[in-house]
Amino acid sequence: MRILITGGAGFVGSNLAKAALERGHQLCVFDNLSRHGCAANLTWLQSAGRFRFVHGDIRCASDVDLVVGDFCPNAVFHLAGQVAMTSSVARPRLDFETNAMGTFSLLESLKRHAREALFIYSSTNKVYRRPESFTRHVEQGTRYITPEFPEGFPETIPFDPETPYGVSKGTADALVRDAHAIFGLRTVVFRHSSIYGGRQFATFDQGWVSWFCAQALSQKKFQADSFTVAGSGKQVRDLLHADDLVDLYLAVLDHGESVIGEAFNVGGGIRNSMSILELLDFLQTELDVRLRFDCIAPRARDQKVFVADNTKIFGRLSWKPEVDRATGLRRTLTWLCEQEGGACDPR
Repeated sequence: MRILITGGAGFVGSNLAKAALERGHQLCVFDNLSRHGCAANLTWLQSAGRFRFVHGDIRCASDVDLVVGDFCPNAVFHLAGQVAMTSSVARPRLDFETNAMGTFSLLESLKRHAREALFIYSSTNKVYRRPESFTRHVEQGTRYITPEFPEGFPETIPFDPETPYGVSKGTADALVRDAHAIFGLRTVVFRHSSIYGGRQFATFDQGWVSWFCAQALSQKKFQADSFTVAGSGKQVRDLLHADDLVDLYLAVLDHGESVIGEAFNVGGGIRNSMSILELLDFLQTELDVRLRFDCIAPRARDQKVFVADNTKIFGRLSWKPEVDRATGLRRTLTWLCEQEGGACDPR
């Protein structure tokens, strides 16, 4: 197949691109290399096989139209985007142009050049109303829980995005679903929870699992200064390892007809859920280090809990997360150590 990955030098994109190469697909990677780590991911990917790289910007409609028209893909994985909520507040126009208008341009190009292509969009749980507004939270020792949703949140909870990031992603989410309903494009939306793993060059604003892993390693190896935790640290997300997400995306290539036209919550599920405090406790035990951190004010409009109920996607594809949170976190620590040039054993 001819596969186009927008944002293909990013965290998820580079992992997916490598898997596509290993399967023998023709690959085109489209990326503007603006995010920290993308250039390194591209170099890593170029060592894995031959593919076409297009240095383009999803905000530029002509860049998008040129690559779609020239490559004429059978499948498009749309991963390019502005992914940090804090950045969306600081630069809302950039956020909207990237997430909403970029997606619009890509869909318009598909209508012109590749109407039969599978189109998989990487959306977010931030398109939903904050659970605090419609369900009860119970505070426990290390986490919040939502007793009314013991297996996580289904797709039937209110679609009501907040913050510039939620609005831009929600707009794109709606555009993708509408492209199927009105124009007949073969689209599917995956609303992700927290994704983590190798090739993620995380920052304080984005990629919280890998960022805290990096802070823990810095304190272990270099006696680094204390770091901060926004809020109480009891906020909960479900963790999905990048290897599992890649397996899901590739499953769509084989069984896309079962998911076309719909949106699905996709995450690690309740069994792979973790609060920040629970993650830090795991890292202290795993690395044999006493972590030093300070709690600061919570981020505006942050969700106390979001865990994806995967029931709908489980019913359509023969896919389930295989990487448990402990295994995935150990893999992440090992990868981070390798980036520092140290031994693969984080201890």
